[in-house]
Amino acid sequence: MSVPLTFAGKVVVVTGAGGGLGREYALAFGRRGASVVVNDLGGDIKGGGKSSVAADKVVEEIKSKGGKAVANYDSVEDGEKVIQTALDSFGRIDIVVNNAGILRDRSFARTSDLDWDLIHRVHLRGSFMVSRAAWNHMKNQKFGRIIMTASAAGIYGNFGQANYSSAKLGLLGLANTLAIEGQKYNVHCNTIAPIAGSRLTETVMPPDLVESLKAEYVAPLVLWLSHDQCQENGSLFEVGAGWIGKLRWERSLGSIVRKKNQGMSPEAVRDQWNRICDFTNAKKPSTITESMASLVEVLSRVETEEGISANPTRGAPAPATSPLDAVGQKLPEMTFSYSHMQSILYALGVGMSTKDDDHLKFLYEGHEDFSCLPTFGVIPSMGSLMDGGLASLPGLEIDFTRLLHGEQYLEIYKPLPTSGTLTSQATIADVLDKGTGAVILMDVNTYSGKELLCYNQFSLFIVGAGGFGGKRTSDKSVSTVAPPKRAPDVVVTDATTRDQAALYRLSGDWNPLHIDPSFAAMGGFKTPILHGLCSFGFAGRHVLKQFANNDVSRFKSIKVRFVKPVLPGQFLQTEMWEEGNRIHIECKVKESGAVVLSGAYVDLHPAGDVPEVLPEVDGLRSELVFAEIGRRIKDLGVEMVKKVNAIFSWEITRGGNTVSLWTIDLKHGNGALLKGPYTGKADVTFTVSDEDFMDVVQGHLNPQKAFFAGKLKVRGNIMLSQKLEVILKDYAKL
Repeated sequence: MSVPLTFAGKVVVVTGAGGGLGREYALAFGRRGASVVVNDLGGDIKGGGKSSVAADKVVEEIKSKGGKAVANYDSVEDGEKVIQTALDSFGRIDIVVNNAGILRDRSFARTSDLDWDLIHRVHLRGSFMVSRAAWNHMKNQKFGRIIMTASAAGIYGNFGQANYSSAKLGLLGLANTLAIEGQKYNVHCNTIAPIAGSRLTETVMPPDLVESLKAEYVAPLVLWLSHDQCQENGSLFEVGAGWIGKLRWERSLGSIVRKKNQGMSPEAVRDQWNRICDFTNAKKPSTITESMASLVEVLSRVETEEGISANPTRGAPAPATSPLDAVGQKLPEMTFSYSHMQSILYALGVGMSTKDDDHLKFLYEGHEDFSCLPTFGVIPSMGSLMDGGLASLPGLEIDFTRLLHGEQYLEIYKPLPTSGTLTSQATIADVLDKGTGAVILMDVNTYSGKELLCYNQFSLFIVGAGGFGGKRTSDKSVSTVAPPKRAPDVVVTDATTRDQAALYRLSGDWNPLHIDPSFAAMGGFKTPILHGLCSFGFAGRHVLKQFANNDVSRFKSIKVRFVKPVLPGQFLQTEMWEEGNRIHIECKVKESGAVVLSGAYVDLHPAGDVPEVLPEVDGLRSELVFAEIGRRIKDLGVEMVKKVNAIFSWEITRGGNTVSLWTIDLKHGNGALLKGPYTGKADVTFTVSDEDFMDVVQGHLNPQKAFFAGKLKVRGNIMLSQKLEVILKDYAKL
């Protein structure tokens, strides 16, 4: 007999565990030694009501058999509270089974906003909230198992369940991504589509079938997928009645419906339709890489004239268009949300390392001067290039597999926040005819709210797209500038790693040219090449360090021309010439001497010449608190300075963006309260949202809990924060 699977020492949260499948999971885990958090809101099938009875009953069942369990009655939308119950009761969280669900079945025409929103909130958002609350704990302990509960309705669709089926398939997409992100931390995520008798299925199945599909026939799969011996990850299973089947995507071989240097037409699609839909010898891609591999094959066949045998276009020719028709056209607005992790990942991607002490301010969110590299400003705008529908603009019916990134200009209007949500608006500034190709100038303005943060100009060269009769130059193009004809003032040689491109692409440039050897070979490269914008980042940070002491507020703009590629692992040599506030740059591959960035320069602001401007925001409750603090300092400033002897800075945020800055100086003179950017150095800097600040001040939120929950961030001498009591005491009057 095989060794039984046990869960001794493991802590599991099962949502919706008051009955049906969830109850069976909870009991099964309890029997096998796990500490179980039985979560159930106690509502009805449609999401109404609340009761503790169901969860309490399951807890008692587990305890009566010698198991360990506690109840939790929170909604899964309050995922932090659900997971906190596990941490408070058992000290850890190892397994999450997202099982909670409700039904509000309606035909699509009769589905109300409430019917739609409530289903998605409970199933999709609820699973997201609970999983996210557990995620970092699992990553830190290098173990975690997450189960998502999909449905046959989500996989195949079902009449009257548009809300339910869309949420359930959304869970599969969520699970697939968590599986990828968690793999290296031994955090696995799988999805089940159970077929079992429950209060949700009894509405769509006959009673005798419901009775035969027992929940106990599903639980064994959940337990196996949750065990540390199981290495399954990112998979989908249908399960029920003692049967388990694994599902995967299948894709027909399809058909190529264009030829080299020719467009596509709906008639060509029509004529190839049977082949497009023929699943004979179908492929079964399981990853994005496998999916992209087919594109490599397609491009190869098109380039070698092995596509369709003849031009299938019939009927009248399409109206003639010109690339010039695209000038002035705007692309769809793109939104980019990021946390401090993306800022740090970008810094690592452009070669920064903890071995250099002066890099730490870009790599550690707890650093007193944590900053975002200025060249990160290209990242939010990349969506306009990668996903912005460039090819759909009138006149740009061109082969974007022949696109080369020719030049890049970036101008920074204020230091980039280390996290936030930004929007970018792209416009086609001009299209140039270079004979052998076309150049598209794409301008992208990136905003935080209504405030313009930075401007990018992409110069994109499309091989073979020239000859349309356009002009060769444009006054809208930001020009490159040759370096002085003398020896450089500073030369920095820096190594790229073998994995530099693999690391940089995680910042958002997913072009397989930089990771897939077969795709690189199609472009004539022996191995994948480094992103031009990665070399751009190397050069930008070298100037920032050598000529601006890593002061991001001094970085105004950077312009480069991309000349030749760099292979990951080669050394980059950056030569720099100082001419006033302009630093000319030329980058070379040290091994070969080949120039990779030319005509490049960085413009710097003079030291101390960059005032910070914050957006005007109405209705900040913290304003009233600081007004009262200012009055207290006027009355008791000398006494406070003697007791405290420290300077505190506050960064108040809303929606992830800094909207207000305050400094409390209780070190000098009679003390002072300053609003706006502080030119000196604070002993402690706090970053907190306006809402959380008020909760802390009013005693509704414990500062330590806020800190550990990530709501209150502290930089500098954290011990001095204890002296804030002198300022904030008697909060009822604030």
